[in-house]
Amino acid sequence: MANEDKRRFPRFNSLNLSYVLVDGGADEVDKQTMGRTLDVSEVGIRLETHLPLEIGREMLLSIGLEDDVLDIRGRVVHSSQNKEGKNELGVEFLDKDAAASEILIKFIKAFRQQRGIKE
Repeated sequence: MANEDKRRFPRFNSLNLSYVLVDGGADEVDKQTMGRTLDVSEVGIRLETHLPLEIGREMLLSIGLEDDVLDIRGRVVHSSQNKEGKNELGVEFLDKDAAASEILIKFIKAFRQQRGIKE
């Protein structure tokens, strides 16, 4: 049987630097790290980082998308380790406001145009 992509929104390969801040809550100290996006969609990203995070962990992200910086909250929905020993996190965006949506749509539209992908 073919492996079917069940995503509602297309994802685009995209390498962008990201700053990740994880709130430690009452029991832990806050954690921060740099990472890079591996792909992006309107609803989330796949992020590579040295910091392992468990599913359900929430974070603040600052992602450089071309000339804009997207500041957005996210939650880990997938977590695995790649061949190089880095962590790959599937992150779902939370509380996306109009400004964040506008930046994402603008970035994805520009990406499609650069690659000659029809909408």
